[in-house]
Amino acid sequence: MKLLVRKLARSTTEVELLALFEHFGVVQSCSLVLDAETGTSKGFGFVEMPKSGDARAAMKQLNGKEIAGSQIRVKKAESKPDEKPDPGQ
Repeated sequence: MKLLVRKLARSTTEVELLALFEHFGVVQSCSLVLDAETGTSKGFGFVEMPKSGDARAAMKQLNGKEIAGSQIRVKKAESKPDEKPDPGQ
């Protein structure tokens, strides 16, 4: 399950984000979204966890938690509306 993590402090690193979620289980991928020009965090990122139960537990426990002075928001990431279905279908 892919999770969207918003309202991160700009100083939060990928390593710190990964450590937060690893407490709940295996993390398949973890990435902060960075500004293309400055290379600094835009304040949100994505975490993917293979077990939905682990992801749901992380979402429940971390949503609204204060991390580095910022109250983060965690929810299930939604598919982009502009994604087109596979033409072979």
